[in-house]
Amino acid sequence: MMQSDVVTSALTRRFRSLVAVDHIDLTVEHGSIFGLLGPNGAGKSTTLKMLTTLLAPSSGSASIGGFDVVREPGAVRRRIGYVPQLLSADGGLTGYENLVLSAKLYGLPRRERQTRIADALSFMGLEPAADDLVSAYSGGMIRRLEVAQALLHRPLVLFLDEPTIGLDPIARRAVWERLRESRRQFATTILMTTHDMEEADDLCDTVAILHQGRVAVQGAPADLKRQVGPAATLDDVFVHFAGAAIAEGGSYRDIRSTRRTVKRLG
Repeated sequence: MMQSDVVTSALTRRFRSLVAVDHIDLTVEHGSIFGLLGPNGAGKSTTLKMLTTLLAPSSGSASIGGFDVVREPGAVRRRIGYVPQLLSADGGLTGYENLVLSAKLYGLPRRERQTRIADALSFMGLEPAADDLVSAYSGGMIRRLEVAQALLHRPLVLFLDEPTIGLDPIARRAVWERLRESRRQFATTILMTTHDMEEADDLCDTVAILHQGRVAVQGAPADLKRQVGPAATLDDVFVHFAGAAIAEGGSYRDIRSTRRTVKRLG
């Protein structure tokens, strides 16, 4: 029987009169890559915040690895990694120092830290830059470091909010390959939000398209494309079910500015 690592039932979040997430039901199978798609304001980031215990649901339920996000938040946090839209690496520290800090925050035993950090740097291809300040990293290197931080404690589920936003095509594909490898090597379940239909089509086993806080449709990208038409792309699927066009883009300073702008716009 297939294990489901993420399950939500009628999960809802209200902000006064605004219903940001409206009774959504999701099931994410172990070892899969699941994509949440939708226009700005559809509820993607709000959903991730509830699943990572950063925001309490207004109603409904959600569980990670069988642990309820409201009743058992500590158990949930020990089983997840989270890479937010906003910059989470410290530019005033080296890559190695950022990983040491993360290892301490995750409570990794001292005897395991050096091995885990060395493995993370190697896995993400960051060994040559381990002792460089992160402020000198490119956008792709920063994102790989942030993923490395989130994977240090071998989480059951890795949550990523717009994992390749602002990256050039080469850096974006490098991040994609590291995510695929993390699934193969660690059996990590990945739940990600994205506006990039190529990314969703290339990476995700299943996608759910949110529209006005509700799940408009979910399924394998190939199945959804067949529903829309014989020559349909995932962009066509998005427009068909969300009723909206897709709208959304270096250095440490560049990526920080890009992510702040995206966060401000919703």
